[in-house]
This record gives sequence, C-alpha cells and structure tokens, in this order.
Amino acid sequence: MAKLEARNISKYFTAVQDGQAIQMSAIKDISLSIDDGQFVCFVGPSGCGKTTFLNILAGLDKPSEGEIILDGRQVSETGPDRIMVFQENALFPWLKVIDNVEFGLMIKGIEKSKRNEIAMQYLDMMQLTKFADAYTYQLSGGMKQRVAIARALAIDPEVLLMDEPFAALDSQTRDLLLVELQLIWARTKKTIVFITHNVTESVCLGDKVVVFTRRPGTIKKEISIDHRRPRLPEDEELRVYHRQVLEELKGEVVERKK
Repeated sequence: MAKLEARNISKYFTAVQDGQAIQMSAIKDISLSIDDGQFVCFVGPSGCGKTTFLNILAGLDKPSEGEIILDGRQVSETGPDRIMVFQENALFPWLKVIDNVEFGLMIKGIEKSKRNEIAMQYLDMMQLTKFADAYTYQLSGGMKQRVAIARALAIDPEVLLMDEPFAALDSQTRDLLLVELQLIWARTKKTIVFITHNVTESVCLGDKVVVFTRRPGTIKKEISIDHRRPRLPEDEELRVYHRQVLEELKGEVVERKK
C-alpha cells in the first residue's frame, strides 16, 4: 500500500478579467502514488502549480476536486504527520536554535527534558550541536535551513514536504546540503516530497522525479532514478537522468514561450 496518494486532484481559482469573473485552473487531474520511505522530487516550469499541489498534500490548501490519502485514510487538514520546510526558513529570530527545534514538541505537550533530548539528537544529526544556544540571526543561510530541517524532523512526521528549501543558498552551500540531506534521509527513512527548479538537484536527491506540464499543471512523466547514494552533483553517471528530465521539461518551457 502506498504511503501517500493523490487521487484526481484539481484546483481552480476565481480571477477577474475585463471586469468578468473567470475560473482559472492551477492543477488538473493529478494522480500520484508515493511509497513509504521514498524520496520524490517535483520539477516543472514556473507557475505550473507544484507549490499549490504541495500545499494540498500538506493540508494548507484544499483541492477543488479529488482527495489525498495518507496510510489508507483521507486527510484534508494540516497535522503533525505532514510537516513542511519552506524556501524561507520561517524560524523565530527571538528564540535560540534549541528553542526553535523544540517548538513543535512544546506545542505537542512534551515535557521539557524529553523535548530537549529529542532536539539535541536532531541538532547533532545536522552538525549544529555547538550552535544550540545561538540565535538564528547569528547563523548563515545554510545553517538556518539545517535548523528548519531539524525542527521538522524532531516532530517525527510521516511525510516531510520541502518547497525549494535550497533555492536561496549559494551553489557551494547547496551542494553540501544535497549530500547531507541524502545522509539524513538514509538514517531516518522518512518519506520526502521535494520541490525544485534545479534539474541537477532533482536527480541527485530523488528516487523518482515527477515532471509537471505548464499550467494547468498535470503530471507529464515520472522518471525513476536508479543510482547509488550518496549522489554528487558532478557525478557524470547522473547525466543520463539529467537529460531525461531536461528533455521532458524542454517542451513545456518552449511551448510556454511561443
């Protein structure tokens, strides 16, 4: 049985054009099955609805049609079983690193000593132990994203949803985090859904790369990446997968520009 399923998901918005209300389709008839422990990357042209779909998976938005199934049950609200890591780290600057990581555990009502133990475990995993008492404004962009990932993992979600978490980082930091995230995924066995515009990033991380069409977004192709880990961006053997993804994307971007 799949861990997470999208069944015939569509999302419409109402917009005003020339004084008339019209219905705009963001995503249309998306069906997708994600296995337990699978790392799935979404790529597609800008504006194709990837983030809209991710928000629906998270319960932050509701579909106009279709349903989301997690572990065999329908879900429609947010919950600790699906946690989002955003492009902007969304940390609390007035809290120390350890307090940021403990925040979700505090909301769940876990007592102080236990949540401190859990938080330190994930800070150690993210190589941030010595920064536990620092404030987030004292950290680099890459370190802030590590804190955000540690906070998400500390809650022990069934599915980790990531919306372009490395997009604002410099290339050197991003390449390092690509490897670190693979090692964390191998240790935690989490199901991860990851949005990116970067084709190299998608084939480095994903067991499967899901290519979206231009708006209204639908799934054009699912490409399986069967390659050893951890993967490095410069690995020449990944180029065959890179070309496959790029070829599927090329038609969507070119047609969009016509």
